[in-house]
Amino acid sequence: MEIRPRLWTAQDVADYLGVPVRTLYDWRCRDYGPHARKVGRYLRYEPSEVRRWFDSLDDQAA
Repeated sequence: MEIRPRLWTAQDVADYLGVPVRTLYDWRCRDYGPHARKVGRYLRYEPSEVRRWFDSLDDQAA
């Protein structure tokens, strides 16, 4: 059985990106930002997807 790393909370992602949590929710409403999944009433992020999204910003700026 594969053990996956812990999913990140909105606070974890906000800390990683250096933005307020509210910004993540605003981005989600605008279909922007890293992909999140609902777990019950909570948003959870796959750390590798957050990093991949962040790395893709360089591609968009070029």
